[in-house]
Amino acid sequence: MTERLDRQIRIEGWNQKALENSQIAVIGDDKKMTSLYVLSAAALGINNQIIIAPNIDVQLLQIAKAINPQLQMAYMQGYFSHREMKNLLGKSKAVVDLTDYNLAKKLLIESAYSNGMNVISSKISDGKISIFNYSRGREFKELEEILSEKELPKERRVDPLLSIIAGGLILDETKNVLMKGKTSDELITYSGSNGKRDYENMRALVIGAGALGNIVGLGLGYLGVRKLDIMDPDEIEETNLNRQIMFYAAVGKDKSLTLAERLNLMFGMKAKGIKGYFRRDTDISKYDAIFDCVDNFETRIITSERCKKENKILISGGTSHKAGQVIIYDPKTSGQTPAEFLGLYEIMGKRKVEEYKRVRASCTYRPDPSVIMSNQIIGGIMADKFRALMSKENPENAFYDAESGKRLG
Repeated sequence: MTERLDRQIRIEGWNQKALENSQIAVIGDDKKMTSLYVLSAAALGINNQIIIAPNIDVQLLQIAKAINPQLQMAYMQGYFSHREMKNLLGKSKAVVDLTDYNLAKKLLIESAYSNGMNVISSKISDGKISIFNYSRGREFKELEEILSEKELPKERRVDPLLSIIAGGLILDETKNVLMKGKTSDELITYSGSNGKRDYENMRALVIGAGALGNIVGLGLGYLGVRKLDIMDPDEIEETNLNRQIMFYAAVGKDKSLTLAERLNLMFGMKAKGIKGYFRRDTDISKYDAIFDCVDNFETRIITSERCKKENKILISGGTSHKAGQVIIYDPKTSGQTPAEFLGLYEIMGKRKVEEYKRVRASCTYRPDPSVIMSNQIIGGIMADKFRALMSKENPENAFYDAESGKRLG
């Protein structure tokens, strides 16, 4: 268990015991959104979760249990719809409200006010995410932003990409509540794409099958992409499992092949894993879009140069444990490539950019702190920006900062 969580317990001030010893309640009305949140929380190490929802995604919860064998879930089927149901919350230190009806929201806020606990409440409507972290004393004016047009419960279907992004934002707030860290004192919002089209015949390349690659692959699967190539030279390690959620029970196997296999089983995709590095001579002519999910400047520069030369859409993501960015290159708008925008040439100095290849590929030798939340947020946004591009919208770059009030900008 310690090795699985190694990358996050390295973070200064991190309190894993607070996560492991706390109970949370997850209240939902959409099975994918509810289950995606439970899975991410399980990967983070929140081991005690009460779930109240009309339905759950059994496959996602099986992954949650596989990636965190210490997970204890109590699932109660139904809607949170009566004052007496507050007794089902038990000793939960935080309640995650993923519903879209006001009866639940009002009952939960009432219970939070009486018991002094936090309710992290969300609203997803018309492509917009709104998240409000209520604790006694918070201004009620902001609460109006997450109230629904519906008073009574009804099962719904939430956009999966927005569910992924919202889940990461809400989980970061949950972590802060349980660790007694600084929660957001502002309304957290994100406006996504409303585009709809057929992705079945599109072909994409994901470079890097780590945490970002896992989430991007998942998002593209939900979007309907079926032709996907995934490139990565590494093998799965125990320390990957706190954030690379598709690699349950696969330690020692190839990342690219395993991710492709899991996505094929989950979505009926035609994904193919390619074990190796992205190089200057890698053929990208057949792809509609390239997703840069790598962790080094050399490959990001080479990818930027190749996509610029061949007029290919490039969506580049980068994360740390408390920040991240999504940089978009669309050859039709003649904007800057990610390498140009981020100043990677200046960062690299005058050193010639060669093909990137680790002397030792193992993540054991790159012990940088990393958590699921930033990767989930950025990976979800990368897939959403791709949807916007394919729908002929004009998406902007996105930036995430876990220490700012609004989180996204």
